Amino acid sequence: MNNNTNTQFEKVLAVCRDLFSKKLYDYGASWRIMRPESLTDQIFIKAKRIRTLETGAENMVGEGITSELIGIVNYGIISLVQLELGYSDSCDITPDEAMALYDRKAKEALELMKKKNHDYNEAWRGMRTTSYTDLILTKIWRTKQIEELKGETIVSEGIDANYMDMINYAVFGLIKNGVDQE
Repeated sequence: MNNNTNTQFEKVLAVCRDLFSKKLYDYGASWRIMRPESLTDQIFIKAKRIRTLETGAENMVGEGITSELIGIVNYGIISLVQLELGYSDSCDITPDEAMALYDRKAKEALELMKKKNHDYNEAWRGMRTTSYTDLILTKIWRTKQIEELKGETIVSEGIDANYMDMINYAVFGLIKNGVDQE
């Protein structure tokens, strides 16, 4: 396995964590009120915007693909926290608790990536970045379907596995965009 991938992945997660921490300071854990379905939709918005930018549409907002991929990572981690804790009617955790939860879920994503990257032998490196977007969108639609089924599937992975894959594809996109070099 390529230890460079692990290092790059960790560097990108650190960039995402830094932004999450700053937003946590500004807004508190306001995301605690969001239901998983709303978080799935938030990730959907970001992935659709990436796809729009990839297809050459004019960027009128000014933020680019990198910021949207960071958003997918952070909302993916928040989604995993919400699946574990359930949503709340208030900001019911401290910033330190939020950061500890973020770090635990980010570590879980890293560990899953290491296992899959070993088994798939660095296949992500040969993929186009637009494929990451399409795969994230596919995972979102799968998640929406599982949400409609109230989590009851016959043979498929659960919602958490789809969020993990979204996070990992977004990190790969960030690596390919050079975020680990900043």
